[in-house]
Amino acid sequence: MPARDYSKVSYWLETCSDSLEPRPALDGSATADVAIAGAGYTGLWTAYYLLRAQPGLRVVILERDIAGFGASGRNGAWCAPGLNISLGRLEQQHGHEAARATYEAVLAAVDEIGTVTAAEGIDVEWRRGGELEIARGPHETPAVEAEYRELERFGFGDHYQLLTADELTADHLRVAGATRALFTPDAAAVHPGKLVRGLARAVERRGATIYEQTEVTDFSPADRPVGRKPTLATPRGTVTADVVVLAAEAYLTRLPRLHRSLIPVWSLIVLTEPLPDEVWAEIGWARHELIGSPRYTVVYLSRTADGRLLFGGRGAPYRFGSPIRDEYDHHAPTHELLRNLAREWFPALRRHNVKFTHAWGGPLGMPRDWHPTISYEPGTGMATARGYTGHGVSTSNLAGRTLAELIVGAQTERTALPLVGHHSRNWEPEPLRWLGVRFTQAALGRVDRLAEQSGQPPRGRSLEEWLARH
Repeated sequence: MPARDYSKVSYWLETCSDSLEPRPALDGSATADVAIAGAGYTGLWTAYYLLRAQPGLRVVILERDIAGFGASGRNGAWCAPGLNISLGRLEQQHGHEAARATYEAVLAAVDEIGTVTAAEGIDVEWRRGGELEIARGPHETPAVEAEYRELERFGFGDHYQLLTADELTADHLRVAGATRALFTPDAAAVHPGKLVRGLARAVERRGATIYEQTEVTDFSPADRPVGRKPTLATPRGTVTADVVVLAAEAYLTRLPRLHRSLIPVWSLIVLTEPLPDEVWAEIGWARHELIGSPRYTVVYLSRTADGRLLFGGRGAPYRFGSPIRDEYDHHAPTHELLRNLAREWFPALRRHNVKFTHAWGGPLGMPRDWHPTISYEPGTGMATARGYTGHGVSTSNLAGRTLAELIVGAQTERTALPLVGHHSRNWEPEPLRWLGVRFTQAALGRVDRLAEQSGQPPRGRSLEEWLARH
């Protein structure tokens, strides 16, 4: 079979300035202190903090393709605070202080990524311009204002600023139809490919071994009474370790025992050519802020270091049975929708006939309750972190650091978080899963369209909105 050109997976891998030639594959069975499935952010951060805490550990990482092939090498460049599950939902499940501590921990992870990458000499094109959530129209304004009130209630009001449309234009950028915005300086734009590839090099320097082109097909927990350690099975051999870490996010659904623990939801991205100076002069955006929206059908924007405009979002349909296939990374109707949305947000793109040069996508892992999980069971030797639902750049750092602390037996403010030990219920079996997810995807799109047409905010009482929250 011809070698795969991994530079075609995303703009980030194309421009990461690192060789994408696969590392050697596993050749026969092996042993380790810790074996990790997945060479994305979660697996690599776990290895990094383990080796920083105990430099002599034998850490083995198994990767089906190459480091950064999954969401870590395809995302929207957001290194930001916050989670997909709201503070209010966390409060309902775990209490006020636990919810606040969780958001504080994700916020601290943003700083941690900046500190570690600088210390390790990883140039991730760090630009700490902050994050804007922008309402476009009166139907979106109440959601932005409500989010600010919730942040104030949890004591984060001093991290955020509610902006008028005029303040947004004067201090940040021009977005057609903007009516309100919420700004925090506590976020940074990064180059995801340089981050994941640089992190892989950093863990190798500390002694980890990364086997690529090595697919994990199954795992076995420890059976302490009979003296059996946990294992990772591959077509190329079995890795036996004291601890096994499952860190493959959406790709964990390929393992039969975890098939219903998550569903793969595709997030797609389009990217422009580098914009001429006159176009940036019309738009603004000099600080490279990350940009989001209160829409149910998620969109996210960033500006690259070389002057391109990235516009990403959901919308690609869920497939029956939760398959993950390369052809799903491109969905022409959704990619075209994103291009048109970018032109609506920024009419200068249309006036100046700006070209879109790249389009890609990939699956993210969504748990049934939208709640991330960080777990280690010493009795079975099994550990995992997953379920970031699109907020993985910062949360994966928190998860990897926390997993390392749990594995070495350290007690910290992170190991006490309610993410630790959380168990999300499984998704429904098919065909109920397909029916429910496809109905919700289509219905939430209708909710957004009706709100845009009527100028009235969603009421929050429809079946589809209830399903999205539950």
